[in-house]
Amino acid sequence: MRHLAKRSVRLAGHATSIALEPEFWAVIEGEAARRGIALAALIAEQDEARSPAGEPLASRLRVFALRIAAGG
Repeated sequence: MRHLAKRSVRLAGHATSIALEPEFWAVIEGEAARRGIALAALIAEQDEARSPAGEPLASRLRVFALRIAAGG
């Protein structure tokens, strides 16, 4: 079983913790670096893009990372 890695960020002025597998964090951190933005800024961008139906942020970030890894 893979252990989740937690990161703490502030979103809309509130502290939150996100737990993802290290492989997902590696892709997300790499994308933030490629764009020249802070990890928190990239996470905030994805948070704002979530569906109004309440898509979990961790799920949104996993799908985001998979799309990047797939080249899209």
